[in-house]
Amino acid sequence: MSDTPWSGDVVGLVEAFRAGERSPSEELEATLAAIEASDLNAVCHIDTEAARVAAAAADVSLPFGGVPLAVKELLAVGGWPASLGSLPLADEVFEADGISVERLKAAGAIAAVQTTSSEFGATNQTTTKIHGATRNPWNLERTPGGSSGGSAAGVAGGLFALATASDGGGSIRIPAGFCGLIGLKSTFGRIPRGPGSILGNATAVEGTVSRSTRDAARYLDVTNGFDPRDPRGLPRVGGYEAGLGSRSDEIRSLRVAVVPDLSCAVVGPETEELIIAAAEELIALCGMQRVEIDLRLPKIMGVWGATGGVGIRISLGDRWPECAPDLGGVERAGQRAADNGFTIDAMARAESRRAEFNNAMAAMFDQVDIVLAATNPSTAFGAEGHLPGTFEGRESNPGNNGALTAPSNIYGNPAIALPAGLASDGLPVSLQVLAPHFREDLLLDLALQWEREHPVELAP
Repeated sequence: MSDTPWSGDVVGLVEAFRAGERSPSEELEATLAAIEASDLNAVCHIDTEAARVAAAAADVSLPFGGVPLAVKELLAVGGWPASLGSLPLADEVFEADGISVERLKAAGAIAAVQTTSSEFGATNQTTTKIHGATRNPWNLERTPGGSSGGSAAGVAGGLFALATASDGGGSIRIPAGFCGLIGLKSTFGRIPRGPGSILGNATAVEGTVSRSTRDAARYLDVTNGFDPRDPRGLPRVGGYEAGLGSRSDEIRSLRVAVVPDLSCAVVGPETEELIIAAAEELIALCGMQRVEIDLRLPKIMGVWGATGGVGIRISLGDRWPECAPDLGGVERAGQRAADNGFTIDAMARAESRRAEFNNAMAAMFDQVDIVLAATNPSTAFGAEGHLPGTFEGRESNPGNNGALTAPSNIYGNPAIALPAGLASDGLPVSLQVLAPHFREDLLLDLALQWEREHPVELAP
């Protein structure tokens, strides 16, 4: 029996189960022991006994058969805490599994632990009043990002190999980037949400942070496809894993632009240099055709933030405003701002800006097939305290910390974060690849090409 969790990818773990080299029960116990000994603060709930029963009966012939599953606390598991990372909701419990969790369990995954998130998923720093600060396994003083911070910290820190995540403004890609993982945000509606998910600002998708491209592909195979409880979902598409590596001819014909800052963010000098080098290497590896474009995307973070507070208000219900002192500063300020300024005129301005932005993104993809950019403006910032306002001598602001990822949420196109090496501070830098709607297959093939030269490395 191994006393440490599997350090490879999920597909490799399933293969080890099938070969009899490891058992689901052994893996679960190693995972639980590692979490108990960890100082990452990545896990906020453990369902030990139910997980042990499920592991003992696991069917390893299934796609995720016997694999311990870590579920982000914003995604529902029946009977588990439903605090959504917020102190006022500390006593709430989920009534039933979410659609993704249903499908992951049906594919053999063992729901074992719940991972920490930023409060309501509202920031890209996983620090809350209810759970404290989650820490980056590459440097415990830094954040793993958010909102899927616990999932990314646990996967990169060797606690578990399979974890759910979600992305409404970068919450898969930002923590994947800060922790050196692969993070695929699929097309809006590709993986259904709910039951009971609200539309909000129509940006949120579910997914995973992963150690390999084939893990990301298998996850998409298992979880994608229409469900009537999410009427905006897309029809099922199969064969993502089976099709990996089959699009080399198409990839060589792709027109690609390199725009590290996406014309809408401030990127640190060292990050920009590393991203340009990584982009040039990926273009050469794949034989793509680089073209220059004059990209000018409208500023969108204000719109994204202003329209994203509806779900928080629904969750808080009649607890607001008495619960205000128990909320984090960002969430409290957002709710108060909505009380004072969320009018029909404000909504009209937001929708007009969204339409303008969508036109600009469509024009971008008229010129190119793929865009390469940074995932994050810089490496991971502090695990606690305020979001940074300046870095590396360039003026910035807290909204800058999602400005590179939110465009694909607003527009709804898929994008993927790929590890692009380490900066001088020893922390991961991440290359973001943007593709048009429905082309997750292209992103996965590009990721596979990149991974062959730059495999994911767990934090030391």
